[in-house]
Amino acid sequence: MPAIHVTPLSRLHETVEASAARHVVTLINVSTPVQRPPSILPERHLFIGVSDIVDPLDGHILPADAHVEQLLAFARNWDQQAPMVIHCWAGVSRSTAAAFITVCALRPERDEAETARLLRALSPSATPNHKLVGIADDILGRRGRMADAIAAIGRGADCFENTPFRLPLD
Repeated sequence: MPAIHVTPLSRLHETVEASAARHVVTLINVSTPVQRPPSILPERHLFIGVSDIVDPLDGHILPADAHVEQLLAFARNWDQQAPMVIHCWAGVSRSTAAAFITVCALRPERDEAETARLLRALSPSATPNHKLVGIADDILGRRGRMADAIAAIGRGADCFENTPFRLPLD
């Protein structure tokens, strides 16, 4: 069964190895060094340089349509034969947003609120970046359902970094 594994940067390599993932999405500040796991081919690693912000801030990169379009294109090209790992710095905001967006894009028949509730059940700390989700909601034509679903689960529990978790596609 295809799945997305969400993890912080500090546990990227072990999560890729344990899950046998063949695709990785990195959403992190552009200046943060990220060593691609050796088992991941360069063309199967998407690096999105974006800050974890929802409003413009000097010296930071605000999530934009282009970032979400890159994610959607990468997700749609994923063959789903092996898991995908999505990570950010802490595995809390950008990566959980990207995982939610990916499930919504690849399983359009699935209820957005159900997916958000599953995300919360699997990760009490998940606090998906609502700017990324809002952009995806517009691009995917969800008429606010994705944004509303994430707003409904609220802010996750405080943590330094999240514990890796597996979000099934089916």
